[in-house]
Parts: sequence; structure tokens; C-alpha cells
Amino acid sequence: QLSCLLKMVTLHGIPKDLDSYPRDLLLFLSPSDYAATGSCSQFFMEIGEANVDVLPRESPRRKQLLLEALACLKVPGTQINEENAEILGGLVCDLGGEYIRSSGGNLLKELSQCGSFLPDQEEAIRDVITSGNTTFGPPAAWSAFTLSDLSGLIPVFGHSILQQIPR
Repeated sequence: QLSCLLKMVTLHGIPKDLDSYPRDLLLFLSPSDYAATGSCSQFFMEIGEANVDVLPRESPRRKQLLLEALACLKVPGTQINEENAEILGGLVCDLGGEYIRSSGGNLLKELSQCGSFLPDQEEAIRDVITSGNTTFGPPAAWSAFTLSDLSGLIPVFGHSILQQIPR
């Protein structure tokens, strides 16, 4: 439905008020098409706030969006800073374990919004958390506020991490 809506909306070119349409619509638009109305980083900021789960996790379109976002943001290697993590939004759910490890705690807040993880992502999240080298510190220093921030990651923690968290 969104794909059809996009065809109707863009029948006579990209409308100037494209930002007033649902963000999920942008999932079917390419950054080069959007360039007429804004920058690629603005495009991916909008995409990051869209429901990327509208596209199947392993779909070519979703993979292409992530690759284009990383290129647009000029992400060097596999390390993503907090600002870029915020721009990527829901697209961080598709980053592999190497990105999660290299980025330290920079992705944890966004990752906590993901619905599910692949095994290599889960392992990387546990590695980052057990390292304690995040803005949240080691699990032994966490508060209820920290757990609230990372609530979406709790199923990934595992027994060894959970038992370190103070009651």
C-alpha cells in the first residue's frame, strides 16, 4: 500500500511537502529522489524514525537503505558515533555484531527499540555490556533508570549479566 501511495504522490515529481507525508512512505523512496527536498542525512533521519519493520528484515530494500545510510553519513569502518546512531534510528536493528562491538555503547539506546536480534547481534550486545565501557557503566552500577533505558535489551542479557545488576 505504501509503495502504491508513493507512486501516486510522486506521479508528477517529488512534492515539496514530502515531509508532511507518513515517514513510512520514505522507505520506498531513494535518497537521490529525496535530494531535491533535503540532504541525505535529513532523509535518513526521517527514515530512522519510520517503522523499518514495514520492510522484511532481510529484504534487499532494507539492506540497501542501511548501506546508503552508512555511505551518506560517511561512517568510517564499523564504528558509529552517538549522533549517527540517532540518525540511523530503526536502521541500527540491521547492523551486524561487528558494528555493535566497534561502536561500544553508542548503539545501545537505539538497539533497545528493536523487536528482535540475530544471534551475532545478541552476542555483541552482551560483549559490549559486560565490558562496562559504556555511558551506562558496568551492570553492577546500574539503577532502575538504566534498566528502563535498556529495557528492550533485557531478554538478551542472559543470567550472567542479570545477576550483576543490583536489586
